Amino acid sequence: MSIRHGLLALLERGPMYGYQLRAAFEESVGGTWSLNIGQVYTTLSRLERDEFVLPLPENDGGQRPYDITENGRRELARWFATPIERTDRPRDELAIKLALAMTTPGVDVTAVVQSQRTAGIRALQEYTRLKSRQDRQDAGDLSWLLVLDAMIFQCEAEIRWLDHCEATILRRKPPAATPPAAKPPAVKPPAVKQPAATPVAATRDTDHREGAGR
Repeated sequence: MSIRHGLLALLERGPMYGYQLRAAFEESVGGTWSLNIGQVYTTLSRLERDEFVLPLPENDGGQRPYDITENGRRELARWFATPIERTDRPRDELAIKLALAMTTPGVDVTAVVQSQRTAGIRALQEYTRLKSRQDRQDAGDLSWLLVLDAMIFQCEAEIRWLDHCEATILRRKPPAATPPAAKPPAVKPPAVKQPAATPVAATRDTDHREGAGR
């Protein structure tokens, strides 16, 4: 939701000044979206420029309230009547984070998935607790209950998607390469000791002396 259309919807209830608009905005969304007062007055200035709101005289406290114009009402009616397209929504930071984790060396994608799923389960438990407490109240704020339901459904969908991501990663992860078996060290055959050779000259000299003696 754009802040400008949110402020126009609040001004349709009646004139308000900046701090009243911020408090009413945060109350309408159950405190799930905090507005900086600077954002409120910057948006009011742009709405005034586009002739969607009209500044009124300051009250006794020095605050300047704003009122919605007919152009503003037509713009608000157009916004309510126009479906929100998927392309108009912010990019999914989690999907981008996982896509980058898949291609970044040294990142354990499974650990990233498990960490996000743990955070999602904690958020789901907190939203469910808030909804249970709101349901027990006699006069619950219907707009806040609808916001809570939306956050619960989003958490459940995110957890299911993370389960799917982990299963897909494990199924398609290439098996670890098996190192080749080590070859046994080559055994060197023992050296064969050769018999000492008899000198030929000595043998002939011995034979000559034996012949002479005869």
